[in-house]
Amino acid sequence: MIITQLVTHSGGFHADEVLSSVVLTHLFPDAHLIRSRNREHIAPAPEKIVFDVGGAYDQARQIFDHHQKPGPLRQDGQPFSSFGLIWKHFGRDYLAAIEVPDVDLEAIHAALDADFVLPIDLLDNGTIEPSVAGPLSSLTLPSLLANLKPVFDDPSPTADDDAFMAALPIARSFLEGFIRNLVAKERARGIVRAAIAKAGEGPILELPRGMPYLSALKRSGADHILFEIHPRGEDWTLNGIKLSRDTFDQRADLPAAWAGLSDEALEAASGVSGAKFCHSARFIAVAGSREAILQMADIAIKEVRREREERTQKA
Repeated sequence: MIITQLVTHSGGFHADEVLSSVVLTHLFPDAHLIRSRNREHIAPAPEKIVFDVGGAYDQARQIFDHHQKPGPLRQDGQPFSSFGLIWKHFGRDYLAAIEVPDVDLEAIHAALDADFVLPIDLLDNGTIEPSVAGPLSSLTLPSLLANLKPVFDDPSPTADDDAFMAALPIARSFLEGFIRNLVAKERARGIVRAAIAKAGEGPILELPRGMPYLSALKRSGADHILFEIHPRGEDWTLNGIKLSRDTFDQRADLPAAWAGLSDEALEAASGVSGAKFCHSARFIAVAGSREAILQMADIAIKEVRREREERTQKA
């Protein structure tokens, strides 16, 4: 496919056409990016991809707009924005172009669509309001990109286009960073699954380094695992396992007697030589060696089991 023009609308911009431009300019680096509402520019042609403008969604003619009535919908009835349409048709090529491993490509494409593309589609179509993010609404990616628009009294005749082009590398860094993390999670899953198998029926998950493990642990059904340990530089960490990414609640807390202590005070409270630190919220502890962190883990497990037995007896 020889594409010489990438055409979107002029004037103010939103996250959907900015991110669409990120994908398309990477795939077609020699194409000229045009921001215009001129009929000649937005008229479909074999050498053009037209997006977020043009009043039609027609893959064969390479036009990807969503503003017409009725607009394009996903299989589940949720609306597309231009970014969703571009991701649907060009996302896999983009992932391959930035060297996402073939074995992970479909999983990454689907995960990014669900967790990154769809929220932008919904916001752009007014299906959800920014206020659903509560106090963080001004820090969502669409809001942050909107802050890059020129101020109302900017006198430059090219202010909108200049701001759009300045927004592109920023949006690219967010999109590629999100993808890098998804790919890393896929790499981590295999390591975590092996560590879960090695743990067997034991309550400690030992990993070779810090890495995302919660989703693989939940998928495994290994609910008996209460804590995770791994080396961090010259130290080792003992971590509680969160019930989900959306809460600080854990399967088990570290002992209350350790909370907020460090160095000699923690060594005295735990009886472990080399104990260095325990967070006041009891979700992480640090020791100077693997041997010391395993001793702390053993103490924490015994404390958890004792507390659970006491609650059972009282019930």
